[in-house]
Formats: sequence, structure tokens, C-alpha cells
Amino acid sequence: MQAAPVRATAIPSFATALRAVESLLMSGGQRTARRNAWTSVLEDRRRAKDRTEAQRVLEQAVAARRH
Repeated sequence: MQAAPVRATAIPSFATALRAVESLLMSGGQRTARRNAWTSVLEDRRRAKDRTEAQRVLEQAVAARRH
């Protein structure tokens, strides 16, 4: 009895499949605009996280000086 042959074809990730559908539905300019918008969202989230962390550090420093 022989083992079944192993396929070397990788199953595409969800992100890869999404990009393929996106390329079929949107023109190049629309794709670029959507990616730029998403990059901006991610950058805004990063800055908000940094602001929150800075605020926490400042509040801890003020609290430490009071004691």
C-alpha cells in the first residue's frame, strides 16, 4: 500500500485572497487610496497608544513626587 502523494500547493491566506478580490473589483487608484487610508488609521491608533502611555507615565511621575 502506497501513501497518497503530498501536494506542494500552499493554501492562500485570507489576506492574500482578499487582495486578489480587491484587485478584481477596484482600479489601481482606488486600491492605493484604500491602502493609504488604512495606513493612516493604523498610524492614528499608534499615536493614540503612545499618547495614552505618555499620559500614564506622567501621572505616575506626579504621583511619585507627592509621596
